Amino acid sequence: MAALRTTVPPHHITVEEIDAPASIAPHTFALAAALDTDGDVTGRLVLLHDPDGEPGWEGTLRLVTFVSAHIDEKTALDSRLSTNAWAWFTEGLRRHRAGYTAAGGTVTTTTSTPMGGLRDSRVVEATLEIRASWTPSEDTMPAQLRAWCELLWSAAGSPVGQPST
Repeated sequence: MAALRTTVPPHHITVEEIDAPASIAPHTFALAAALDTDGDVTGRLVLLHDPDGEPGWEGTLRLVTFVSAHIDEKTALDSRLSTNAWAWFTEGLRRHRAGYTAAGGTVTTTTSTPMGGLRDSRVVEATLEIRASWTPSEDTMPAQLRAWCELLWSAAGSPVGQPST
């Protein structure tokens, strides 16, 4: 927890500690993040610790994330979006040397088309959601947080790396 609390997030990403779900593991810690640019990308990162471990974790720690991003209709209809979004997650971990095992999750894209009286707006709303969990290698929490922040930035449709000012 200390490493997550003291790691400085990249520029343009605001991270704050939030209440963690208490019933998932004996010890929990949670962060919420948002891109400072427009609020269209948000995320939660939850650290779980069970001294006895859990089946499937392959360890005593587990990180769980949920990232939500408003995207444009063209992006939402791209057949490669789910595969690309999962790659943002795994490649970010690798790029930041944030070792991990037992990763799993889902990528969901939803679209909402106005109908009836709302049809005049002709604005299709689309959302990308990335849910993932993984067991971090020991002593890699700063790298885990940096990789997670990069995932947020990628979900915003920005190139990998530090955002421009």
